[in-house]
Amino acid sequence: MTGDDRAGRGRVPLRLRGAPVPWERQRPTWRDAKPGIIAGALERALARPSGNWYVLGASRALTAGRPIGRTVAGNEVVAWRDAAGRLRAGPGACPHLGAPLRDGRVRCGTLVCHWHGLALDGGPVAGWEPLPAHDDGVLAWVRLDRAGGEAPLERPVVPPRPRVRDAVDAVYEGVGVCEPEDVVANRLDPWHGAWLHPYSFVDLTVSGTPSGGGGGGGGGGADGFAVEVSFKLAGRIVVPVRALFTAPEPRTVVMHITEGEGRGSVVESHATPLGPGRDGRPRTAVTEAVLAASGRRGFAVARAAAPLLRPLMRASAGRLWRDDLAYAERRWELRSSGRFPG
Repeated sequence: MTGDDRAGRGRVPLRLRGAPVPWERQRPTWRDAKPGIIAGALERALARPSGNWYVLGASRALTAGRPIGRTVAGNEVVAWRDAAGRLRAGPGACPHLGAPLRDGRVRCGTLVCHWHGLALDGGPVAGWEPLPAHDDGVLAWVRLDRAGGEAPLERPVVPPRPRVRDAVDAVYEGVGVCEPEDVVANRLDPWHGAWLHPYSFVDLTVSGTPSGGGGGGGGGGADGFAVEVSFKLAGRIVVPVRALFTAPEPRTVVMHITEGEGRGSVVESHATPLGPGRDGRPRTAVTEAVLAASGRRGFAVARAAAPLLRPLMRASAGRLWRDDLAYAERRWELRSSGRFPG
């Protein structure tokens, strides 16, 4: 443990702001949020390998007794846990007569089709072939090599994060009318935080960008956005932190808390293409995983209270994504009509 960690245990993380600045009197950020910087970061993110891995959803959603079904990049996928608790996945249509396997039942780790009883233990059978799957302890992933078209990786690109047993984790899921790049572009624009989310963020400054620029000159590293921001708790009470936004693969943006309360905590925003809806427009699932950690002794109480905290954490993420999905949907609408100004 570092000296900073030990000192941090005794410090009160809360701050009392001075008189709040009215929303419309904040310093405008549009000159700093240069379209070229955002577009460059997005282009680099989209060029990174994913190994054809896609997020299916929260690990916790996959219980021992029932499967889940998802459509990923236009592919119907079913997933369940075998008798040892391992994640299994494969095509979501029964090879016999096409029944939806998501409606089947899991008995002793075997998925049984509810139309004619075809039993799947996770291995090939009757023309059904399994898909590579991975459970990282927070999220469940599936590999779709035909959809991704890249050289496959053995494991998904999971960013550095706190150990699950040392953190309080929660997963939010939402769907928007857009494509994954619109979600990623939203997250690679940290300048919008205090304007679009004044109920959550104040005093936001981008101190470093991938090009080395930014409001305060600090460093975003080789390819990140460094941000100083305060999270609002109540009234004038805030928690100031420093954070770094990076994109480790084309459909993921991660916010790492680098200084302040919760240092080491992460917020991972994953964008999964679902395919077109009935209206022909694309749908993208947003899966946001929050792993909150702290070196404070009292954090053990928070871990014990995790089942009570998770709904609150999901509600907080949902409020933010209500606005951010509207942002992403608007971006897709402008792009698809040729009116996007970037």
